Amino acid sequence: MQVIQGQGDQPTASNLIMNQDPEKANSVEQLSAYSDGNDQSADAQDVQPLPPPDGGLMAWVQVLLMHIVFFNTWGVANVGVVSGRATDAGYFKITFTLGVILQVFGIFMTSLCTQYWQIFLSQAVCLGLGNGCTFCPALAVLSTYFKRNRALAVGLAAAGAATGGLVYPALINQLINHDDVGFPWAMRAMGFIMLATYLPCLIWFTPRIPPRKAGPWIDYSALREVPFVAFTLCMFLNFWGLYFAFFYMGTFARDKIHASEPANLIMVLNAVGIVGRIVPNIIAERWTGLLNITIPLSALAAILIYCWAAVTTEAGLYAFAIVNGFVAAALQALFPTLATTMSPDPSKAGTRVGMVLSVVGIALLIGPSISGILIERGHGDYLYAQILAGSVVFLGAMVGIVVRIAKGGWVLRIKV
Repeated sequence: MQVIQGQGDQPTASNLIMNQDPEKANSVEQLSAYSDGNDQSADAQDVQPLPPPDGGLMAWVQVLLMHIVFFNTWGVANVGVVSGRATDAGYFKITFTLGVILQVFGIFMTSLCTQYWQIFLSQAVCLGLGNGCTFCPALAVLSTYFKRNRALAVGLAAAGAATGGLVYPALINQLINHDDVGFPWAMRAMGFIMLATYLPCLIWFTPRIPPRKAGPWIDYSALREVPFVAFTLCMFLNFWGLYFAFFYMGTFARDKIHASEPANLIMVLNAVGIVGRIVPNIIAERWTGLLNITIPLSALAAILIYCWAAVTTEAGLYAFAIVNGFVAAALQALFPTLATTMSPDPSKAGTRVGMVLSVVGIALLIGPSISGILIERGHGDYLYAQILAGSVVFLGAMVGIVVRIAKGGWVLRIKV
C-alpha cells in the first residue's frame, strides 16, 4: 500500500492508492479516491500526481484521440486561456464536449448560410470557439501521459492536422463540384464525419492529473519567467509567418504562375506535413532536444519564404511547396510539444498551454489579414507580404535563441 499525505498528519481515505504501480497509473481514478462534499476539492489538490506512464495502452490511445482532434481542427486553437484553466480545474469532459458541439453545430449551420454575417457567426464564432474548447484541453491532457516520449506522442498526434488537411479539402472539392450534391450537403457531409470521428474522443479521452480547483484563470507567475515569456513571443512570431503559405499559395499559383490546379499545391503542403510532423520530433527526442532543432528549422523557414519571392514557374512552386511544407509542418508539431514543457507543475499544464495558444491565436488572426492588405496595396504583388512573413519568422528564430540560452545556457552540446 502506498500512502500520499494530505494536509493533516494522518492519511485519509482519499489519499490511499492500493497496490498501484506508478508507471501504470493512467487515470485520475487510479491516482486518488475523492471524498464527498466540500472536502473533495481540497483533498484532490493535495494528492501528488504520479509520474507519467510514458507508454501503455491508455497513453497511446490518448495519442490516437489527439490525432483526431488535430484532424478536425487542423491544429488551429483559440480561447485557450478559458479552456486551459477549465481543464486544470477538472472540467475537461464538459469543456471538450462543449467544443465538439460548437464545432459540429457551426459546420451544419454553415450549410444554411446565404449571407456574410451568417458565415461569420458559424465559422468565426461557433467553429472558432469550438476549436479552442477541444484543441487546448486535449493537448494539455495528452502531455500528462508522457515525458520521455512526449515529442514522439505529440508528433504522431499533430500528423492529424495534415490528415485533415488532405481529407477535408479533397472531400469538399469533390462534393461541391458534383451536380447532385453542392455546397450545403458538402458541409453536412463534413459535419457528419467530424461528429463520427469525435465520438471515440468523447468516450475515451481521460485526464490523468487530479483537478486543481483553486487558482486564477491566468498563471501570473509564468509572466515572471523569462523562458515562458520568450517562448510565447517566439511562437507568436513564427505562427504569424508560417501560415502565410497555407493561406496564399493557392492564389499565388493562380494569379502569378497561372497554374492549372492551384488546389493541388495545398494538398502537397499537407501531404508532406505528415512526415514533417513526425520525423523532426523523433530526432529531437532521441538526439538533439526540442529547442536545438526548432531554432534552425525556424531560421530555415524564414529563408524559404524569402526564396518564394524568386519562384516564377509551376515546377519551382511545387518544389517550394514540398520543402516548405516539411519545414512548416515540423515547426507546427515542435512548438505545441515545447508549449507542454513550459509548465514544471503538471497541474498547471492546461492553464499555461492555454495562455500560449491564446497569444498564438492572435497571430493567426492578424498575420493573414495584414498579408492580404499588403497584397492588395501592392496591386496583386506578393513581394511585400513575403518579406514581412519571412522577417517575422526570422525574428521568431532569434527570440528562440533567447529561450535556448535561458533554459540551457551557452553550452551548445547539451540536449535542450
